[in-house]
Amino acid sequence: MTTTPTLPTSGLTVLSLPMRDPRVRPLLDELAVEYETRYGNLFGTGGAAEELSRYPAEEFEAPHGALIIIQENGESVAGGAFRRYDEHTAELKRIWTHSAHRRRGLARLVLTELENEARRRGYRKLYLTTGPRQPEAKNLYLATGYRALFDLAADPEEIKHLAFSKDLALQS
Repeated sequence: MTTTPTLPTSGLTVLSLPMRDPRVRPLLDELAVEYETRYGNLFGTGGAAEELSRYPAEEFEAPHGALIIIQENGESVAGGAFRRYDEHTAELKRIWTHSAHRRRGLARLVLTELENEARRRGYRKLYLTTGPRQPEAKNLYLATGYRALFDLAADPEEIKHLAFSKDLALQS
């Protein structure tokens, strides 16, 4: 486990953890509630449980993947992960901020940490999808340099999986 202090005066710490670590559980538990609340069975009868178990935990571990949790004073408040999408591309997954800690810039910090780690691992590009009922996520990705791979004028409910990409080579 790697621990990297970030913004030490604010009490935030960035942890690189395996999926099975108990400090990851708050991310998965709240994501399940969030997905069920927003989507129900929109994507199938398996709902959130199926989505959250779609990929083996090992895909989010080195050398091809990573999972980070941001803690504030020992509490998991935000996190996210990536897995190998192809030789040059990492796919971001499970970007999350605890509902009691939103609107503080933590999701941007998660993105920055994941982008930096993906770059260190040799990835040149990032890919991600979000659902049609997460406009705040769509707006975050657009505001942080991700390119929409869909028609922004189209009805998100008809698209279902809103895909984005970002070229890491263009970032310094």
